[in-house]
Amino acid sequence: MDTHQHLIYRDRFGYGWTSGIPALASGDFTLADYRRLTEGAGVAGTIFMEAGVDDADYQKEARFIAGLVGTDGLLGQIASCRPEEETGLEAWLDECGGLKVVGFRRILHVMPDELSRSSQFRANLRRIGAAGLAFDVCVLARQLPIAAELARACGDQQLVLDHCGVPDIAGDAFEAWAAGIDALAALPHVSVKLSGITAYCAPGTATTATLRRWVDHVLDRFGPSRIVWGGDWPVVNLGSGLREWIGITGDLLAGLAPDERQAIAGGNARRIYGV
Repeated sequence: MDTHQHLIYRDRFGYGWTSGIPALASGDFTLADYRRLTEGAGVAGTIFMEAGVDDADYQKEARFIAGLVGTDGLLGQIASCRPEEETGLEAWLDECGGLKVVGFRRILHVMPDELSRSSQFRANLRRIGAAGLAFDVCVLARQLPIAAELARACGDQQLVLDHCGVPDIAGDAFEAWAAGIDALAALPHVSVKLSGITAYCAPGTATTATLRRWVDHVLDRFGPSRIVWGGDWPVVNLGSGLREWIGITGDLLAGLAPDERQAIAGGNARRIYGV
């Protein structure tokens, strides 16, 4: 199960963040495109991950995606939200109850560090948890201590750390990242998403050998029962590409027991996201 499938429909929404990334700056990346790409690759179902659309479009995106859920293996969506705002979250939670939403995300690495430290943000995050929905945490490696602060302040909220905490693999910045992973893994309500990391390798080095110690550290600290898998398409094209990432994942997890591999492949996602 792919828990991190982006889709891009430029005729409907704005994607300002893609303008400086040639591989993503033009063209659509649709559900039909994804299905053609993954045919025969073993992807049984997907969860759409909000694609960082321009602020004016984030609710429109969730309403549109809701109409796609149930087709081409799409099982649900993780929608964008704005927990920092004083009003509006309750109404958005109510509406999302009818939009096949299985979780929420606010991309934090493009926002000021103080955003998630506000009492308003944390109070609203607890509301998401009270609704029984997970929250994906998307931060840079340097922000992992801030993510740990947030997790400790919201102990009843199921959190999923995206992209293994965005390690700087190209720069070999292992120690500080590993310490941040250790702090989050010590909190039982935090899980981690094995996704996106080939894009953090130096060009041409996104291989099983390069990624091994980083993934092994995540496996050791979180254990197979708190890891989900994500493709991160089409952003994964900046690294290995999706089909290559599927193959690398198989190599990296080959030493696990069958039930452990199955937990990461889909069992944990079914539990965490309720799909």
